[in-house]
Amino acid sequence: MTIQWVDTLDIAIELDEAYPGTDPKFVNFVDLRKWVMALEEFDDDPEHCGERILEAIQLAWIEEKEE
Repeated sequence: MTIQWVDTLDIAIELDEAYPGTDPKFVNFVDLRKWVMALEEFDDDPEHCGERILEAIQLAWIEEKEE
C-alpha cells in the first residue's frame, strides 16, 4: 500500500510509529515534510505538498498522540 499527501491519518500513524518520542506540536513544517517523504510507504510528488496539507498532517498526528 502506498501513502500519498491526502492520506493524512495514515501519514500521522506512520509518523507516530517512526518518531514515538516526538511531540508533533513542536515539529516545524520543513522537518515534517522531510519526515513524510522519508516514510517507506510514501509515494507522491513532493510538489503536491503545501502548508495546508502539512497542517492537516500535524493536526492528525497531534490527535493520534492524544488517543
